[in-house]
Amino acid sequence: MTAPLSSEHGLTALPDHLHGFALTHMAMRRDARRLVAAAPTLSPAALRTVADWWHEVRSTIEWHHHSEDELLWPELRRLVPGVAGAGAVLDGDHVALDEAMAEVSRTLGAGGAGLVATAGRFDALLHDHLRREEAVVFPAFTKGMTVAQYTTVESRVISSAGIGRLGFILPWMFDGFSRRETGRADATIPPPIRLLNTTVLRNRYRRRWGQW
Repeated sequence: MTAPLSSEHGLTALPDHLHGFALTHMAMRRDARRLVAAAPTLSPAALRTVADWWHEVRSTIEWHHHSEDELLWPELRRLVPGVAGAGAVLDGDHVALDEAMAEVSRTLGAGGAGLVATAGRFDALLHDHLRREEAVVFPAFTKGMTVAQYTTVESRVISSAGIGRLGFILPWMFDGFSRRETGRADATIPPPIRLLNTTVLRNRYRRRWGQW
């Protein structure tokens, strides 16, 4: 029996054109685990840095959700009518995740008490959501949309981030993954932006967020 398409175990089994989308999900899982690991031992001195980092991560996930809801899902439903019945996965899960992220923000803003619980809840919801979402959309992306159709709407999604947001998103997506893992996704980025990402943006990201 063929294993379901999923980013949960890496990119090897996924078509090249889905690697960027999958890396975004992998980065979300990575940072949910990072927060869970830090929560029990987070020092008061590190709290502000973690709160600032979390603000960027949360804003990026919210952008990802918004771009799905406003751009990707409507095109998916137009081209793959059978996916319309998955509304609870494509829409409802985002509400619960947004609430969980807001809880983490409130906890960090209140001094970190209770972070173990709120970080754990977010991590569990995120992993469940991504598993459910990929089970619906990856088959639809590969069987119901052509590569050209997918890459066209993906370009619109990327453009919706704006230059300022991309300055965080690009190094964030590739953080902690090997060049062998990310090479196919990297190849889809225009050469000038790719160079910027592997130099200025990556170095700035590591200086700001690589120490806590």
